[in-house]
Amino acid sequence: MSTTIGDGLPPLYETLPPSPPPPPFPVPLERLRADVEAGGITDVIVALPDLQGRVQGSRVAPRDFAERVLENGFDACLYLLATDVEMESRPGYATDPWGGGLGDFAILPDPGTLRYLPWDPGTALVLGDALDADGRPVPVAPRQVLKEQLERLAERGWRALAGTELEFLVFRDSYQEAFEGGYRGLTAATRFNSDYALPEVAEIDPLMRRIRTAMERTGMRVESARGECHPGQYEIVFRYDDALRTCDNHVVYKAGAKALAAQAGAALTFMAKYDGGEGNSCHVHLSLRDGAGAPVFADDGSGRYGMSGHMEHFVAGQLACMREFALLHAPNVNSFKRLSPQAYAPSSIAWGLDNRTCPVRVVGQGESARIEFRVPGGDANPYLSVAAIIAAGLYGIDQALPLPEPTAGDAGAAPDLPRLPASLEEAVLAWENSDIARAVFGPDVVRHYAAAGRAELAAFSATVTDFERRRHFERG
Repeated sequence: MSTTIGDGLPPLYETLPPSPPPPPFPVPLERLRADVEAGGITDVIVALPDLQGRVQGSRVAPRDFAERVLENGFDACLYLLATDVEMESRPGYATDPWGGGLGDFAILPDPGTLRYLPWDPGTALVLGDALDADGRPVPVAPRQVLKEQLERLAERGWRALAGTELEFLVFRDSYQEAFEGGYRGLTAATRFNSDYALPEVAEIDPLMRRIRTAMERTGMRVESARGECHPGQYEIVFRYDDALRTCDNHVVYKAGAKALAAQAGAALTFMAKYDGGEGNSCHVHLSLRDGAGAPVFADDGSGRYGMSGHMEHFVAGQLACMREFALLHAPNVNSFKRLSPQAYAPSSIAWGLDNRTCPVRVVGQGESARIEFRVPGGDANPYLSVAAIIAAGLYGIDQALPLPEPTAGDAGAAPDLPRLPASLEEAVLAWENSDIARAVFGPDVVRHYAAAGRAELAAFSATVTDFERRRHFERG
């Protein structure tokens, strides 16, 4: 078992050799071609985010990428968009890989995502979009689900800015050690609640600094970093950006942080609830801008509490759709173990002014006026969660939904507030029966993600847990 986070790597407190300046982001294609010719880049990963928000794809030869893949895309098996976390595909998905003979779709690279990976020297990564055999976007692909909602905003002359705040737990054990031990009995990288603390997280600062520096070199702008409540818990916050780029950065960050932890002989997890302590959240900050860059949510005299009328309706839409869209924010059985009172996560449906017990927290003013949506955990797919927030907000605006008074105090303890789904099964049923979801996402997307939820439920139902053995092996 590792005793020092970062064993085997030069400590970042020592003087390190100067590194070359980071390439621009996105990396211009001309720069890529020059670096390929010079031998600096030997691999290009062409990938897309899957249903779980993981980066899935293939390495291709750089020259093949430039001559063929960039324009025509790279073929990948259709099942990548219809599997659970174990890469198993069950019946019921709207895009049925078995019914399609396990055929291919194309990943068409988006040059605006091209970046070099500091944790994988000589490697460039480009994310892309899924296209069917006729060259049309695959509607159930997470990146496309978000793009559809962004297009709805664009029709009104608006665009979304978003930031995601991801928490994770760091362990001194390697991933191999964690696997061999059944992910039990792991040693947290810090020993105490280290929320805002500085000395307590000094031991893991070398690894955290590596992660922060690597992300800066891939085009992300770090705003803050600190310890969190659970022993071993940490949070790195990046500056907001256009919503699609934020989600692209989010999935690259998760993949890179895991790779850097593995290189340091450590392990980290973004799972929503690892144990009985505080869970890992993914709070989403979101605001809108018009074509001139003016804030849509800023007080224009048409709303209350320093909000514009549009913002009032947008927040009201979150409340109206939160139960029915919960599946897109909390996609796993484990997700709902985080969503409980007194666990720094919401359980009721409410909004508040700078109230962290509410799932919708309204903060800022003027250009910084925004919502913080606090339902998603670290396991959320960012494309789906941001898409759900936008869709709910537009529903509120289209229906001119009235906004109730803000909730003061502990929203989780308020007996008269509606509640979030208490389980994945409840969330799947709410999603499947949602007329709003079918109207704003389309029936295929509803069916596809309901099937994903049911696949997770089926896998859990077939599993005998440690809880059952402890409870019934001897005394049952």
